[in-house]
Amino acid sequence: MIAETRIPVVVAPMAGGPTTPELVAAAAEAGAFGFLAAALVTPDRLRALIAATRQGTTRPFGVNIFTPSRESAADVDSYRDRVLADAERYGVLLGDPDWDDDHYAAKVDVVVEERVPVVSFTFGLPRPTDVERLKAAGTRVVITVTTPAEARAAAAAGADVLCVQGPAAGGHRSVFTDDPAHPGGAPAYDLLPLLRLVAAETDLPLVAAGGLVHGADVAAVLAAGAVAAQLGTAFLRSPEAGTSRAHRTALADADRETTVTRAFSGRPARGLVNQFITDHGEAAPAAYPNVNNLTKPLRAASTAADDPESMSLWAGQSYPLAREAPTAEILATLMAQAREAVANLTARFPV
Repeated sequence: MIAETRIPVVVAPMAGGPTTPELVAAAAEAGAFGFLAAALVTPDRLRALIAATRQGTTRPFGVNIFTPSRESAADVDSYRDRVLADAERYGVLLGDPDWDDDHYAAKVDVVVEERVPVVSFTFGLPRPTDVERLKAAGTRVVITVTTPAEARAAAAAGADVLCVQGPAAGGHRSVFTDDPAHPGGAPAYDLLPLLRLVAAETDLPLVAAGGLVHGADVAAVLAAGAVAAQLGTAFLRSPEAGTSRAHRTALADADRETTVTRAFSGRPARGLVNQFITDHGEAAPAAYPNVNNLTKPLRAASTAADDPESMSLWAGQSYPLAREAPTAEILATLMAQAREAVANLTARFPV
């Protein structure tokens, strides 16, 4: 289904607000494929988001679900003490740093009942019974991978498509196991080598993700064997996205570096460097979703105050190239750029 869209672009699921039904519907109507983000919302809210998207388009779209992370034994209490002053500065209480499964089972029930055409999973493998239920409902299963070993496991688990994520991606790295010994949670493979290594392991269709914002990037990953390119950061400044005002301003300024940090959620994620990351990034424990639950009120207060210094400003490495434009216009530009890249490449290889 993803491979059959007129435009070989997937608009990535961006949890926490940027992905909206309007964004997903606009992508679908323009000929691309979009994913709703089920993470960090209740099952009832997910059902409402699916309904709202269907009001905006009759075309297929997908839903992305975070698989539950393992409970961590890391010391979150010390981190709580460390960031307490930041919360006090905004006049809010920190959240309870508890573990939860983000209503995983109930969300799988929702997408099965709603017969969502495509469901993708991030942070690990869905349960075998969930794969069976989804396929019985006519749903195609996508699993996001960051290493060849994860790709092998995903193929064995029954994935129909693999989303191959490189380390330049904005937001969370989809490592199956977050190893505290690695800043990025696991060894990082650049996207093009990873595509080739994964293609050597499986014949499944591959969607390439990670730092792609230009049409030439789309052409490059298709030339490397992907059936589509997944882009998220490229759409953060579109009017259909739910990106906060402070986040949009930081993206437009384009003067910050990006880094991978556990500071906000306890899992490695790439975002724009701000004061919170500078102050606490190296001390953050590998404990998701505990840290995410802890910092949620602080991040919300920073967003409400239009203060980018304590927000999770997720963005890929190429974010300065993202522009402010409607989703359909961004997609049209991407395709024009891709066609130009293909023409230039063809000229370099005369028959």
